[in-house]
Amino acid sequence: MRGKAAARGASGAAPADDRQGVAEYLLQHGADGATALSAGTAQRTYAQLRDDVATLSRALIAAEWEPRTPVAIMAPNGAFWAAAYLAIMHAGHVAVPLPTTLPVDEALARVRWVGAAGMFLGGRAIESVGPAASADVDIFTETTRDSARVPWVDRPRPRIDLDDDAAYLFTSGTTGTPRAVRLTHRNIIANTESILGYLHVSHSDRALVVLPYTYVFGASVLHTHLRVGATLVEQTTTAYPETTVNLLESEKCTVFAAVPSIFHGLLRNSSFTRRRLPHLRIIQQAGGRLPPALLRELLAADHNADVFVMYGQTEATARLSALDPALLLSKPGSIGRGIPGVRLRVIDEEGQRVAPGEIGEIWARGENISPGYLADPEGSAAKMPDGELHTGDLATIDDEGFIYVVDRAEDFIKSWGYRVASQEVEAAAMELPDLVAVAAVGLPDEAAGERVELLAVARRGSDVTAEQVIARCRELLPKYAVPARVRFADQLPLNANGKVVKRDVRDLLMRTGTVG
Repeated sequence: MRGKAAARGASGAAPADDRQGVAEYLLQHGADGATALSAGTAQRTYAQLRDDVATLSRALIAAEWEPRTPVAIMAPNGAFWAAAYLAIMHAGHVAVPLPTTLPVDEALARVRWVGAAGMFLGGRAIESVGPAASADVDIFTETTRDSARVPWVDRPRPRIDLDDDAAYLFTSGTTGTPRAVRLTHRNIIANTESILGYLHVSHSDRALVVLPYTYVFGASVLHTHLRVGATLVEQTTTAYPETTVNLLESEKCTVFAAVPSIFHGLLRNSSFTRRRLPHLRIIQQAGGRLPPALLRELLAADHNADVFVMYGQTEATARLSALDPALLLSKPGSIGRGIPGVRLRVIDEEGQRVAPGEIGEIWARGENISPGYLADPEGSAAKMPDGELHTGDLATIDDEGFIYVVDRAEDFIKSWGYRVASQEVEAAAMELPDLVAVAAVGLPDEAAGERVELLAVARRGSDVTAEQVIARCRELLPKYAVPARVRFADQLPLNANGKVVKRDVRDLLMRTGTVG
């Protein structure tokens, strides 16, 4: 640690009124002796986590920064990450999570851009980022947490306004340039309450965490399970799907949350569908559409878990909608309706609600909606005018108001005068069980305007051919939507959150030659 930010001793007992921001809210219910976070043999109880937060909060307050100063975190998932994140917000500052996959130069550029005065570093970032950081940036590590312990009962008590910024989350979606979404204490608390309003987790649950906490979906898993005093079991890598299955079984996990790319590997490159998992009771899927073929395989797997198909965005602090598990078969492809506290509308280009079957954009309103982007008033006004989020996702509704996402507006392919939804092409290709994952994009074409091309990942040991994929698509799609070419790769380009980056798919296919 550098500069003035050395931890000091406690200043006395906490006042009786303990109503504060996110940190107090999330740590209110966990029993002292219960395990909050578990990673192999490393365990952290709720009592230890609360003391960790108090210690790191004291170190931050000792730095004497202005309120709401940005403080970055670059560390792997774990107890240190969670304690740093909560301590920053508890000290009245703004947490800025950075993926550990960022190159050093880009990480430090983000630190400079947000004006961060400090960084919490863990894992490899201590050696890679620490020495390169500016001398004006204070560095905190696990040594800070362990060197001058402050008990939770003597924690610092800064004044928190619920409408203060609590976190800046960088997002690039799947195509755009990264920018920072402002999330307030009110946003995080409201969305946590909304999720818990339909997802009934309790202190007895054990959630396997495969998503990075730097991703808004991963952060929501952290928020909801800490709030109820449950245990978070952490998996350090998703490179080997069988490891995930083994941990679900050996750790007796009851909750599992993942994005489509993770389910692709589990369902078609592991023993997940055959393994008996008697403790698993809740499966959460969000972060993009899971192709219908894979959803059917997930429902047919040897478990008794309720499967929640959900939808959200970083600008919504995570979650906007969910589909009741009982409706998965009667409402195939639906993302459900707005969760408690969230109002969703599907709006056409004239600003009117669409009729069933018509296509419009999903708009969302609620206390979970971000107040805007950092230092981007024009972008904020365009994306969240009057506090209502314009998601950029095009969808239809049915007669009962259930919503069906068609595609991201920027992912539509304009081929032969038709608008082709990339998700429909992908769904058709994934009906072939020899494919693990696919991504459909449009590439410039003199005749078609844009031709449909597909990047595919085959199941291990499969000899599936491009011709077979195209033949299957011909059976299920109109002629103008059939891929002109299929190329295979070992994996799809993914961002740090496990989401396919369509821009990188296009670049890769453009570099690999012409159709023929």
